[in-house]
Amino acid sequence: MATRRIISTEKTILDKDDDDVSAGVAGQQQSSNTAPAVPMDVILKLLAFTFGMIVIPIGSYFLTVNTIFRGNSTYAGALAAIMANVVLVGYVVVAMNEDQSEQLEAKRKGGKKD
Repeated sequence: MATRRIISTEKTILDKDDDDVSAGVAGQQQSSNTAPAVPMDVILKLLAFTFGMIVIPIGSYFLTVNTIFRGNSTYAGALAAIMANVVLVGYVVVAMNEDQSEQLEAKRKGGKKD
């Protein structure tokens, strides 16, 4: 038997899906959650650090290549790379602090329920 026969009383996958959708409580509509999966403050932080990752290294390069390093683009490029790493480390620190604050809030809520 290489193939499986479908018995007429057995539901196919498509029939099961239709039943799952219409299986809600009779007469009531199911509410859908339209909230974004990621909070808005997280998106704004990501956008801010993305903007910083673009502007700060390029800006530091062009501001220092002729003023501080007097035309030496190697040093100005090295400073731009360091500034990119500073922005990246800043993002990691902010993300870790945000994660810890969520854990602390969960502990506080759990402590109040006891």
